Amino acid sequence: MLTIVLVCIAGFFGAFIDAIVGGGGLITVPALLASGLPTHIALGTNKFAASFGTMSSSYHYYKSGNVNFKLLKFLVPLSLMGSALGVMTVLSIEPKFLSILIIFLVLTIVIYTAFKKKLGLEENFKGIVFETVAKGMVLALALGFYDGFFGPGTGSFLIFGMIHIFGYDFKKASANSKILNLTSNSTAFILFMINRQIDYSIALPMAVSMIVGAKLGSRIAINKGSEFIKPLFLVVSLSLVIKMIFDLL
Repeated sequence: MLTIVLVCIAGFFGAFIDAIVGGGGLITVPALLASGLPTHIALGTNKFAASFGTMSSSYHYYKSGNVNFKLLKFLVPLSLMGSALGVMTVLSIEPKFLSILIIFLVLTIVIYTAFKKKLGLEENFKGIVFETVAKGMVLALALGFYDGFFGPGTGSFLIFGMIHIFGYDFKKASANSKILNLTSNSTAFILFMINRQIDYSIALPMAVSMIVGAKLGSRIAINKGSEFIKPLFLVVSLSLVIKMIFDLL
């Protein structure tokens, strides 16, 4: 019972952070591993619970009018395909070798975002044109695969990609990336479920706590806007780098 309570607390805060800037797996995956779950079951249990949290935040972003489905209809199928490939890959191998590459990529994003003072603070949406949609489809496929395969930092990468490729501000980038994250999470959890890699005694109560955390986080992000989201994005991304370096050492 104590384990479930602690995991639910981690789930609440993980979903709260994830709804705003991504990176919730930074909190939830270590909590599940610390509870004694094997790696694959921890990943499957996290995907199950996180899918409900992401569904909650996606709904609130949708209701706020910040989601562009005319764009997402091109990207969502690629996110689904990538996630399915990622899960099938991770079930056969361990994802540890990716850690060094992810540390480098996230640190690069943190430095770039920190020095680009106006990045993500103003919306400069470039429209639905072939060049940007093609780049977005590659982004969705690659990060869908990564989310199904490993996961931590997916939300941060998606937000940065939405800003860099489409010219969104942080609020709209968070909203649209959340739909892609929902797609990859849901695909992953269904495949983990089919392969019996979910501990439902932990996943179900954790899902409830993540729904509540995601609801609160998305409301704050919508109300506070990009000026609030950007510094939190930097803090969470840097925390991810520090956590992954610590794990390697």
